[in-house]
Amino acid sequence: MSNKVAAYQQVDDKQKLVETHTSLVKRIAHHLIARLPASVIVDDLIQAGMIGLLEASRNFDGSKGASFETFAGIRIRGAMLDEIRKGDWTPRSVHKNGRSIAEAIAQVERETGGDAKDVDVAAKLEVSLDDYHQMLNEVNAGKLVGIEDLGVTEDVIVSDQNRGGDEPYDDLVQGAFQKALANAITTLPEREAIVLSLYYDEELNLREIGSVLDVSESRVSQIHSQAMLRLKSRMQTWRAV
Repeated sequence: MSNKVAAYQQVDDKQKLVETHTSLVKRIAHHLIARLPASVIVDDLIQAGMIGLLEASRNFDGSKGASFETFAGIRIRGAMLDEIRKGDWTPRSVHKNGRSIAEAIAQVERETGGDAKDVDVAAKLEVSLDDYHQMLNEVNAGKLVGIEDLGVTEDVIVSDQNRGGDEPYDDLVQGAFQKALANAITTLPEREAIVLSLYYDEELNLREIGSVLDVSESRVSQIHSQAMLRLKSRMQTWRAV
């Protein structure tokens, strides 16, 4: 087979990969949209996801052992999350409240040596319990807070040409961070750990989690926000060895 024919065949294979996995983009977009504020438009997610799919078709290396669907799924979701963050609709006050809550949780836990309770954090912030819960709802509704926001720097599955020159060190840091994060999650109050597990592992939305725990969707939103901010406060001192 000539080089020209081989090149055409390669292009055709990549086009077929894109065509056969378009439904994957839509599936991921509709799954994400159920977990996002109403201001996010599903068509925007699909458009970003298609770009991620195209990039995946160009960079996929089947010799690495992962299926194309697994590899593409990571790239598609990452492209959608990047688009969401790029068009951040969150008021500065919500970002500020998120930082303030994480700092207050850390202060209370340093002072008490135990898990910071809602009422203690509210007192540290000098707001009412209702106002604190409203702040948590705004943080959760205004920003997509995910495990990846806590410091994971690279996808687990990447091709060699996309890796930097410090691959062994990067792998070490990534592994150490994930281990530290896993340990931090085990220290969360039981209900917060359950919410994170149902949200990230079982991929339930807030309404579905509320049905499981027999609490309102709003309360699940508060628990989720507090869990993520608690993790953020506990991971602030993390350093790679």
